[in-house]
Formats: sequence, structure tokens, C-alpha cells
Amino acid sequence: MPTSDPTPKAPTPKSTDSKNKGSNKATPKTIEPKEMPETKGIRKGISNDLMVQIKSELENMLSFAMRNGKVINTELNPLIESDNLDDLINAHNILSKNIAPATPKSIRYLRKLNTEEHSRTIFSKLPIIRNLIILAIIFLLLFIGTSLSNQVNKDSLSMGVLANSGPSLLLNLLFICATSGLGVVFYLLKSVSEGIQKGTLMPEQSIYYVGLIVLGIMSGLILSEVVSTYNSGESLTVFNSSVLALVGGFSSDAIFSVLQGIINKIKAVFTDGSD
Repeated sequence: MPTSDPTPKAPTPKSTDSKNKGSNKATPKTIEPKEMPETKGIRKGISNDLMVQIKSELENMLSFAMRNGKVINTELNPLIESDNLDDLINAHNILSKNIAPATPKSIRYLRKLNTEEHSRTIFSKLPIIRNLIILAIIFLLLFIGTSLSNQVNKDSLSMGVLANSGPSLLLNLLFICATSGLGVVFYLLKSVSEGIQKGTLMPEQSIYYVGLIVLGIMSGLILSEVVSTYNSGESLTVFNSSVLALVGGFSSDAIFSVLQGIINKIKAVFTDGSD
């Protein structure tokens, strides 16, 4: 019987030619296309942020209309729930008419004020009210202080600006300006309270109010001085002068409109003649 060789055979090394050949070959690298930077400019359609803003304004207007008992069209339901831009714009237009004279911007501003900390007072939430109250106190103290002077009376007020001079003229002008200031501040406080109630108050109105205060003082001063020249001031009293200054300050925008209408008619006369 054939005897098996007891000596262990060395393992035959595996040929690595195929692996070496495969490793020697350079694997082709796939060239990925470079991502093109987004072109700046006008894109087709609108961004997602604007869609979110439209839906947020719709929610604010709908909440405002429900709280204030506004009539809401039932046809808004499918429009608000839709993601189509045309439907959202139609819903925005319908709600804007329902909440008038309030606007989405004024509603968002008032909602921001209401969501602030409850510990804050109305004066810190609305600085314009605080400033108007401070101005009202200043004008009231100035009115009382000048009226206590013996140089402010019927005769000094009837003299007007041209006939009077010195401290007497200064005190009389301060008296008229203080009265006009009280009138315009009274009008602005009423306007702000109505704006809060109707939801039409906006932060940009503070700039308009500053200009209206200056315009009210000027209109009250002009109105009282113009009337003081009527009939040489013989029928003018302190009460009448104060009322004219108060009316001039309260209705400063109306007086401005009247003066603007007069200027427009004068300009129309010259422009028609030149044509």
C-alpha cells in the first residue's frame, strides 16, 4: 500500500498576478459636474418666505375680524386653505376690504404690542402717548403761567405782532402758542385713541404727529393774528383770541387744506392766463 508522505507540504502561494494587474490599472475617476452658483436676480415665482408672510397676514386679519365682529365672507375658506398663489391673493384682497379702515400692517403692529409683557405699562408700549401727555402738561403750564401775567390782556392781544413789542409781545405769543399747542395735542390724543380702537395705528405716524404739532402751533398763531387785524382789534377779546388759537391748533390740517386750496386757485389763475 502506498504510504502517505508525513512531511507537511508548504502551501502553494496564490498567484497575485490578477490582483496586481488589477491594482496597477488606474481606476477611472468619475468627474462630477460642478454645481453652478445660483444666479442672482429675478427668479420665477415667489419665495417660501413670502408665502409664509401672506398666510401670516391672513391669519392676523381673520383673527382681527372675528374679535371686532366684522362680517367675514364664507368663500374665504377654500381660498385660505389653498397653497395656490392666486387663491391666497384673492383671500388677502377680500379680508383687506372686510377689516377696512385697518390694514394688515397696523394689525400686525397692534398685535405685537398686545403680545409684549403684561407688566409693561401703556406708556412704555406706546411712547407716543407718553410724549403727547408730557407736551400737554407743558402747554398747560405755559398757558397758566402766561395768563397770570398782567401783560397778557385784551389790549395787548388786540395790538397784534406789529403794534406790540418787548416782553409783552413775547408773553402774548407764548400765550397764543400754548393755546394752539393744547388744541393740537387734544386732537392728536383723540386720534391715537381712535387708531387703537379701530386698529389703524402704525409706528410711522409718530413722525407725522411731530409735524402736525408744529403745524398746529403755526396755524393757531396765524389764525389769531389774522383775526386780530379785523376791525383794528376793537371787537376782539381774550376769549375770542384763545378760541381762535385753540381752533387753529385742533384743525391744523383743515386750515392747511384751506390755505392750499387758496394757493391752488391763485396758481390756476396764472396758469390759465399763460395758456
